[in-house]
Amino acid sequence: MNRLREKYKTEVIPTLQKTYNYKNVNQVPKLEKIVVSMGVGEATQNKALLDNAVKDMTQITGRKPLITKAKKSISNFKLREGVAIGCKVTLRGEVMYEFFDRLVSITLPRVRDFKGVPLNSFDGRGNYSLGIKEQTVFPEIEFEKIDQIRGLNIALVTTAHTDEEARMFLKLMGMPFVKKEKND
Repeated sequence: MNRLREKYKTEVIPTLQKTYNYKNVNQVPKLEKIVVSMGVGEATQNKALLDNAVKDMTQITGRKPLITKAKKSISNFKLREGVAIGCKVTLRGEVMYEFFDRLVSITLPRVRDFKGVPLNSFDGRGNYSLGIKEQTVFPEIEFEKIDQIRGLNIALVTTAHTDEEARMFLKLMGMPFVKKEKND
C-alpha cells in the first residue's frame, strides 16, 4: 500500500473526524481523482509539438494522455473546431496517490523560489487547481530531451463539500500551502 494512503487511513481520517464531528468514516473528505492537463496552442501549426507534449505527459504521469480537441473555431487564434490542441490524463486509485505523493514530496520543492502553493485556488466546492510553469520540475523529464518548456495544470478533485474542509484535508495530506504572514 502507498505510504500516503496509509497516512490517510491512520492520521488524516481520525483528525478530520475529530475536527468536523463526522459520525461516519465515509463523510471524511478524500481524493477522488487528479486531472493533469497541458494546452499546446502552437500545435495548430506544428503537429510535432503535440506529440512531444504527449511524450512528456506520459513520462510525468505514467499513463497515456487523451488528446483534447478545440470545441469552437476562433479565427483570431487560427483555430478550427476539432483540431488537436492539448492533452490530459485522469488519475484514480493507487496511481493517483503515487502521483500526489511525488508532487508534494519531490516536484513542488524543486520549483525555484518555492514558498508554497496559493491558498485561494479552490473552486468553492472543495476542489483545488494548481498551475506549474514548466514541466522540467518533474524528475521524470530529462532536460536535454525537451524541445520547449510547457506549463501544465493539475486539478485535485476531492469529496469535500467546502473549501475549508478541502484545505484542511490537503494540508494534512502534505500539500505545502503558503504560510500566512502576521502583520502585527
